[in-house]
Amino acid sequence: MQRRASLITAAVCALGLTTLGLSAPAAAHPDDQHGTLEGHLTGDGEWGKIDLKAVLELTETDDLIADVTVSPDGNTAYLANWGEPDCAGPETGGQKSPDAGAYIVDISGVDQDPLIEPELIGFIPSHQDTRPGEGMQVIELTTDRFTGDVLVMNNEPCGKNAKGGVSLWDVTDPSDPKRLAANVGDKEPGSSDVNQIHSAFAWDTGDHAYVVLTDNVEGQDVDILDITNPKRPKLIAEYDLNDFDVDQPELGLTDSFLHDMVVKQFGDQWIMLLSYWDGGFVLLDVTDPANAEFIADTDFPEVDPELLESLGVSLTPEGNAHQAEFTIDGNLFIGTDEDFAPYRTDALNITTGEYAGEYESVIVPGGQPPAALEDLTLSGPVVYGGYGCPDSEPLPSPEDIPGYLESLEEGDETIIVLQRGPTGDPSATEEACFPGEKAHEAALAGWDSVLFVQRHVDPDEAFCGSGAFVDEIVAICTTHEAFHKLFGLDPVEGPWSYPEDLAIGTIGERIEVGSIFDGWGYVHLYDTATMAELDTYAIDEAHDPDYAFGYGDLSVHEVAVDPQDPSLAYLAYYSGGLRAIQIMCDGEPYDPETVTDTSGCELVEVGGYLDEAGNDFWGVETFVGEDGMTYVLASDRDSGLWIFVDP
Repeated sequence: MQRRASLITAAVCALGLTTLGLSAPAAAHPDDQHGTLEGHLTGDGEWGKIDLKAVLELTETDDLIADVTVSPDGNTAYLANWGEPDCAGPETGGQKSPDAGAYIVDISGVDQDPLIEPELIGFIPSHQDTRPGEGMQVIELTTDRFTGDVLVMNNEPCGKNAKGGVSLWDVTDPSDPKRLAANVGDKEPGSSDVNQIHSAFAWDTGDHAYVVLTDNVEGQDVDILDITNPKRPKLIAEYDLNDFDVDQPELGLTDSFLHDMVVKQFGDQWIMLLSYWDGGFVLLDVTDPANAEFIADTDFPEVDPELLESLGVSLTPEGNAHQAEFTIDGNLFIGTDEDFAPYRTDALNITTGEYAGEYESVIVPGGQPPAALEDLTLSGPVVYGGYGCPDSEPLPSPEDIPGYLESLEEGDETIIVLQRGPTGDPSATEEACFPGEKAHEAALAGWDSVLFVQRHVDPDEAFCGSGAFVDEIVAICTTHEAFHKLFGLDPVEGPWSYPEDLAIGTIGERIEVGSIFDGWGYVHLYDTATMAELDTYAIDEAHDPDYAFGYGDLSVHEVAVDPQDPSLAYLAYYSGGLRAIQIMCDGEPYDPETVTDTSGCELVEVGGYLDEAGNDFWGVETFVGEDGMTYVLASDRDSGLWIFVDP
């Protein structure tokens, strides 16, 4: 990482969050969801503080839609077209639509009586083989270099010609968008390619405007660009928050990196709230973005409070701080933990040989856990398969391994061991690939499951990447040390060097990996001044093992707060639908004018929507209509735009 600026550490007591003026702020991933009643949770429509207003179906293709955002005047919605696996949109009249990009929808009549239905009025294509996802935002810029509405779009790859970075579009006239800047951001030293980014957030201080980016290549980075002139963005700062010990490796939370962020003005200060995955939620003072000040971060407790209360089990938290929003007064914030695995793996047990014992194991995101198996346990002897990429040496089938099938016991699975990479291995010069691509090669070769192993890195931890799964196949990950011990491969404890002296098709020891039910991702409520966790919330089905499989993803994804009521927020809960939650303090709706002690505050569900045919909500945004009502936009991955109103 090229460091262009350094954080100035400020102790919480020194900066004093009470000096932020929090009491008086200045103004400023999934199953099929349609077609059959299998594979998703079904509902009865709306209840409580949610009324369905309108639906605009943009596609009948599963998993095509990603994020949603709304213009400052509430008249236009923009939806990320995530794109099919080849990056193309749905077929219309036998023709493919443009590559992935953003749908432009006129929603100016949804607050009228009678209702004027939303209308698709345009499409902004991304660069070839490139797609947006979570980085959609429209902001009004008022600098001396530009005045108007700017659409912010992230760029991630879905093909060989992809470009990364952030793209900015002038959407002052949404019917005629004009590109301001495309694919700008950070680069690795010596590279001409801009790093791909997963999310972005822009803010305007009056004299200057900025956008902060996640960085998929340098995951710990907080990259900040000056976009005062949006035609010429300039990188002004990079920060690694692990420099301030936000990670908690002592709890096994080793993936501490930036996933999402928002910025809010408090008096004369601009405060960034960052979702730093296993590092929790972090506050930075970005009043001077080139010299940001670390304020504080949340800590995950040793025992997960939601699991203790809902399941009565004492388990370590999983981390996964995904996205967060301040309440409109700023005194509190609501954060979401995204977790697609309702079961965690038990330890990997090598049950035979000299090195029998327990080793670290985790589920590879996108793959199936051992709980998907009938006996909830992965067991059997392993076979080495190399790297398993499409261009790697072909994988053998279980039948190709002499004596292997005969060695299986009742309840065993066939298990192929694949290394992460290749990276730095002179014997394997092909390009590295996603674990899902490796798993697909394994499935084609007839294997029941894949044990991925970490490559040569320090520290050696059970992390094998994620993504690109197209098969329902059990996929877990362990350390490189465990890999060596499975095959009696010297040296067993490192340091290791390539190439490995191990032939593809070699049979190793037996393993056994069990399952522990720990539910899906859920929601946190925090006090901004103290960073204390006040409460957690999850839908009932998320902590019921009967709903672990066959009902879609029951994890929370994103939160949007009510722009008028500091006690209300709305959740995009994937297959759990849209949920409205209210902050209740000592039995009354949260009121910052009267609540001085937040310790009695909790999250209570007060409404929601789940269609009879199911939903798969990804993004959620709010705005106030001309009628003074709060409107909620939700993007359904399998259909399009859903619009609700708080009655």
